[in-house]
Parts: sequence; C-alpha cells; structure tokens
Amino acid sequence: MKHLVIAALAVALAPAATAQAPSAKLPLAICVGAYALCASSGAELTKETIVVNGKSFRKGHAICPVLIGPAIANMSLMNNSCASPDGTLKTVWSLFGNLQGRPYPQAPSWAPAAPVYRQFTTAAGPGLGMSNMWSFPCVVRPKKTNGAILADCFGPLNESPFTSDHVLPGTEVTTGAPLGAPNPVGGNF
Repeated sequence: MKHLVIAALAVALAPAATAQAPSAKLPLAICVGAYALCASSGAELTKETIVVNGKSFRKGHAICPVLIGPAIANMSLMNNSCASPDGTLKTVWSLFGNLQGRPYPQAPSWAPAAPVYRQFTTAAGPGLGMSNMWSFPCVVRPKKTNGAILADCFGPLNESPFTSDHVLPGTEVTTGAPLGAPNPVGGNF
C-alpha cells in the first residue's frame, strides 16, 4: 500500500514528462502518453509461461482499454524507458493511471464506467487466482469496440506486482475487475 500511495502522489505532482518517483524497492516513474489500463480486467490463462525477475509464472492474457495521460510505471520491467515496447504505435505498456474515480471503458460492453474496487481472496483452480499486467507489453487492436481502443496485454498470473514473488492461494487482493472475471488484475497490498 505504501508504494501505491507514493505512486499516486507522484502522478498527482508530476509534470507532463517522465519523472522519477521515490521508492526504496521499485524504480517507479511517470510515463505520459498512450497506455493500457488493466485495473478492471480479468485474464485468461495461455499455454505459455513468462519469466519475471528470474521467476517463472504462467502467462495470462487480458483485454484492456487504451487511455492517454500520465501513468505509473515499474521501469525495471520496461527497459527503463516509457517508449513503446516495439517503438511503434501498435504497442503500449500496461500501466496504472490515477483517474481518481473517473469513468473509463470496461468489459464487457467497453462503455465508460466508474471503477468499483473490491477485495477478494485467491484460491487454487482455473480462474481463481489473480494476474499482474502492470508494466508489461500490450498490442493495440486495429479496430475500436464501442468507441474504445483496446489492447491485448500479456503478463504473469499469481505474481505480486510489488515483489515479483508468487501469490499463493488464500492471499487477499484488490481489483477493479467485476465479480466472475477470471484471474482479476490486481495487487496484494
């Protein structure tokens, strides 16, 4: 929670450029531009794995809206750069934007809605874990859905966005994803 508060303050105080936020453990920064916001998305299990800081996790796929503005990034996962993952407009990073309760496109209709955050406890079994899409690459879809630009994002399942450790069943997680969303994107604060 301490890192979230620091990051939220960094977004609120950041100028319209990349600014380093203070953090003892994570190299946080503010990136300004297009990004995917996965805070209210769930993630489907893929057949692949992903390695994060030397640890292997199952890989998840989330569909997330693309927004424009300042957002919090974990630079250690982004090659210390806010630039597009592949240097084109076809990819963005999945970041955390401080929207202060403002509506943004959410599944399944992708109409703008105010986020509703909730807590849940992870469990063993398909779709009962959590996912972390924060500071991972996304591919922007070529066509809008209900006026929303969407991206396919890929990140680890059951990985803590704050420590890169495995999140075990029975862990309390905060998410903006609705009830029933598989492996909600969230954080174990």
